[in-house]
Order: sequence, then structure tokens, then C-alpha cells
Amino acid sequence: MSRIGECKRNTSETQIEVSINLDGKGDSEVSTGIGFLDHMLISFAKHGLFDLKVKVTGDLYVDCHHTIEDTGIALGVAIRKALGEKKSIKRYGSAILPMDESLVMCALDLSGRPYLVFKVDFTTDRVGYFDTEMVKEFFHAVTYAVGMNLHIKMLEPGNNHHMIEGIYKAFAKALDQATIIDDRITDVLSTKGTL
Repeated sequence: MSRIGECKRNTSETQIEVSINLDGKGDSEVSTGIGFLDHMLISFAKHGLFDLKVKVTGDLYVDCHHTIEDTGIALGVAIRKALGEKKSIKRYGSAILPMDESLVMCALDLSGRPYLVFKVDFTTDRVGYFDTEMVKEFFHAVTYAVGMNLHIKMLEPGNNHHMIEGIYKAFAKALDQATIIDDRITDVLSTKGTL
């Protein structure tokens, strides 16, 4: 059974189409209008082994905020739909990932309870046309749309490009781990009986 989720989100600020296959091979087609965001989402797909399609038209004449945040919302909705009832998934995932001089920790729980802890300090305002403060906004949007607990912490900072890329890759690895089907788990991994 394929685990594919889709989201179409249209507002006065953005028009977005996202689809994700949790059991993919890392293939992607991404076009957001922001080169660095494209790079991050392509990396997310490749390192999480997700097949990902993202098409965004946003009000970039204003700034990058709406495009990045709304893409996070749409991606989160697609992930939530792909997870379905969350039966037999491992639920938890974590990664400590090096990106050259930078080292990032990411841990998540697909609990159904959204909460983000984000402990990263950037030293530049922008990477390309991507405002660094939008990294937190993106993951806040994903967290609440999926309904997951997500912790991101920079253990060793460095070049801001490397830090951000490390975050997206660590998130990909943690999400891949959490969404793996384990035949030993016959229902959902919770004493409550629901996630």
C-alpha cells in the first residue's frame, strides 16, 4: 500500500501543490521561486528517500515569508495525509548530522501533539533570497500541520548555509526513521491506542 499524501493550498498570497511518497527513492521536482528553498527541499527528499513534488507561486515581490511558511504548511499536510492512521510506524526518529564544520541534532515524535523546540542562532540575515529567520517559521508550520513534536538544536555552529542544510537533512533522516513500517508493531505505537 503506497503512502502518498497531497495538498493543494490556494490563498491570496500563495498557490501551492505538494505531493510526497514516504516510500520513495529520493526523487524530486521542486519549484518555489526561491533557489535556496528549492535546494533545501531537494536535499530533504534525497536524504529522506521521499519522492517529492512541490510547485509554488508566491508573492515574492513582498518578501519570502508567505512562500516559505505556506510551503511548510502544505508539506506538513501532505505528510500527515501520507501517514494515514500511523499503524505500524516506528513513531520516533532522530539524527545527529554533520555538515562540514556544523553539527545539528534533530529528534521527532509523530505523536499527534504539535510542539517545536528550535535552538539555533544564525549570524547572517539571508542565504541567497532566503531569510534565515524563516527556517524556524518553516519548521513551525510543518510541525503544526503534521501534528508532531520536533526538536532541532545546533550542537556546533558555523557557516549559515551549512547550518541550514544540516537542519533539513537531519530532519529528513529523522522523519524517514520515524515513518518506517515495523511488522512487530501491529497497531499504533502508543498505550493510548491512538496517535
